[in-house]
Amino acid sequence: MILGANGQDGHYLSELLKQEKFEVVCLGRPLQQGDFDVRDFGSVSAAIQRHKPSFLFHLAANSTTRHDAMFENHATICTGTVNLLESVRLYSPDTRVFISGSGLQFRNDGRPIDEQTPFEARDPYSVSRIHSVYAARYFRTLGIKAYVGYFFNHDSPLRSDRHVSRKITDAVNRIAGGSKEILEIGNVEVVKEWGFAGDIVRAMWTLVNNDVEFEAVLGTGEGHSIREWLQLCFDKVGLRWQDHVKIKENFKAEYFSLVSDPALIRSMGWKPSISFEQLAEMMMKA
Repeated sequence: MILGANGQDGHYLSELLKQEKFEVVCLGRPLQQGDFDVRDFGSVSAAIQRHKPSFLFHLAANSTTRHDAMFENHATICTGTVNLLESVRLYSPDTRVFISGSGLQFRNDGRPIDEQTPFEARDPYSVSRIHSVYAARYFRTLGIKAYVGYFFNHDSPLRSDRHVSRKITDAVNRIAGGSKEILEIGNVEVVKEWGFAGDIVRAMWTLVNNDVEFEAVLGTGEGHSIREWLQLCFDKVGLRWQDHVKIKENFKAEYFSLVSDPALIRSMGWKPSISFEQLAEMMMKA
């Protein structure tokens, strides 16, 4: 069972599970499909009783740190997580539950983040994510196999244009086709990861199929600046990015660097297959 199945991660996860010969129950966002609403314990418990899934992936959330999304994030991430875990405890205790975490919920001093890095509640989104982790830890004491994977930035051709990676590749393609537009970017020096969503989904699958570790950062550990992404994409069409990009004045970035230390998940046998350059080529073609 996948909650949040209509996002890029849900798509690649669904494809992976079908390859593994699983029957996949997909629930999209907003999380009201038929009688199912992750915010409502009655509908969640009914779904768990009906399906008794071997694996349950909670990927649903509005991944924004905006204050005006606070109640939505609390209901979907916090309340949703507790509803799922309690339903599993009562009606399907052998289910392995995966809860999404985020690199944004950790204290960020610019160094690579791993599982021992302290949490920091810096915005409503982080608060919700931290709450869901403690819920997972509590339910593990009750015998539930509750896993948490901390996501760092990852992309694919399925990214929407509200993400800077896709915003850039779409604009580059239009400009190469003759558009005279100027692309406005906040801070090109921000460094983050540019993993491929299909690779990160394999990392999720690796995590939930082990019985020793229950939390892991899921990232490439390889940071690149937005400037590097711009350079790579514009180079592919033979143009100078500086001629087509305007830097926003007085823009305040959420962070200057957000990179993981994925030693733990790599120790389980996982490694990424798509490079930074290959991801750019894949998204430019899309």
